[in-house]
Amino acid sequence: MIETVLSFVSCSRAAGLRISSAEVLDCVKQLEYLDLLDEPVFKDVLRANFAKSRREQAKFDHLYQLFFKELRSEASIPHTGSVAVWSDQLLDEIGESLEGDEALPAILDFLNGNPLRYLEQIRDLQTIDSGDLQGINSSFAPLVRRLEIMSQINAVGTAIERFLATNRSNISWENRKAIDINFRDRLNNARRLLREDPEDYTENFSQGTSYEQYMGQLGQKTFFSLTKREIEEMRDVIEQLVRKLKDTAQRRYAKQKRGVLDIKKTLRIASRYQGIPVELVFRNKPKRKGKIVTLCDVSGSVWSAAKFMLNMLYSLQDCFLQVRSFIFVSDLAEVTQTFEKYEINKAVDKALKEADINYDASTDYGRTLRQFKQKYLDILNKKTTFIIIGDGRTNYTNPEEEILGEIRDKCRRIIWLNPETHLFWYTGDSRMKTYEAYCNETRHCQNLNQLLDFIKTLVL
Repeated sequence: MIETVLSFVSCSRAAGLRISSAEVLDCVKQLEYLDLLDEPVFKDVLRANFAKSRREQAKFDHLYQLFFKELRSEASIPHTGSVAVWSDQLLDEIGESLEGDEALPAILDFLNGNPLRYLEQIRDLQTIDSGDLQGINSSFAPLVRRLEIMSQINAVGTAIERFLATNRSNISWENRKAIDINFRDRLNNARRLLREDPEDYTENFSQGTSYEQYMGQLGQKTFFSLTKREIEEMRDVIEQLVRKLKDTAQRRYAKQKRGVLDIKKTLRIASRYQGIPVELVFRNKPKRKGKIVTLCDVSGSVWSAAKFMLNMLYSLQDCFLQVRSFIFVSDLAEVTQTFEKYEINKAVDKALKEADINYDASTDYGRTLRQFKQKYLDILNKKTTFIIIGDGRTNYTNPEEEILGEIRDKCRRIIWLNPETHLFWYTGDSRMKTYEAYCNETRHCQNLNQLLDFIKTLVL
């Protein structure tokens, strides 16, 4: 942790914060008495030591968000090793092929998670005068320099796209997507730092965001872009919503039990008890609880949505007769017993880490459906809702859509949740158009709000 704090201090100094060695020593000593996992307290200690005014507090918050969250966020995919190898190779090739000034290596360091040199470039923009750029008026010199750096950022972005296109056959689709998302987010952060200056702290001191507004914004974020802290906050929200859904479902059943009295059947049964209506019979019986079977693709960024979906379904087990879950990449594994044995959050993590699945394999929906047909087809009946969570990308293998048709004939309905943007459903190796013909419903489910809308229709 000391090395991390020192790296943050170096970046803060490069961005213009005045931090002395004594302040760093005081901060490190104070951190020894704190729980470093308590992120709000950790941030407050750093701010108290390193930011000496409200203006500096605004800059500190800006740098803290960049260093500890945006650049330190880990890709939520099971095969980060191969992604890291290709990422390093990509940066090496860009460094050798592109020509630029001192800003280019700073941009490549920024993409690699080290913002120090890039922040120095941003800081130097404030000290440029007319002598730095011959023939340019001093008021335009910083703007010209910003445009030069922006052009190098755009050149790096183009080089990344070219690298991914050239190595399309060597890098799996999941890895290409993870690399593209990671570097695109960091390039956007680099552009934002170059384009915007942090707002003055006093301007926003009284303009806070309410908890409801914050959670509404959080619900719109895609699952794969959530930070660890946001995931924890989302789990708390899910627990509250689960309680509300359970209460609503129980009230629905109770209300239907108090429906219209069936007098004929009540009197017929009362004859067993000498005419006393001991048992009441209602015309509107409560709906019978259904069975849920989920089939979750856990390859690439898809597994983030699958993780939240499994969390929600198992939190709502009381609303269903039975819930059985399977995860797959190219092979299928049942994780139902793991959920019955462990607490929900631990069970989700344990199932995804310990299942007998090769996460580096290419996604194969056809193979998965064949395995499900051979081993588990008999668990389906007309009370079963079969839910598939995945992007439908088969890596050009046989989709085996006829098996999905057999599954539909045996169960009540098939619902497909696709976390990928609808615009890409019918591109490349996606077979969503083929699978849609066998599904009763297909939904785009990429964030918490969309997931909650689906769960409400499923439960209520």
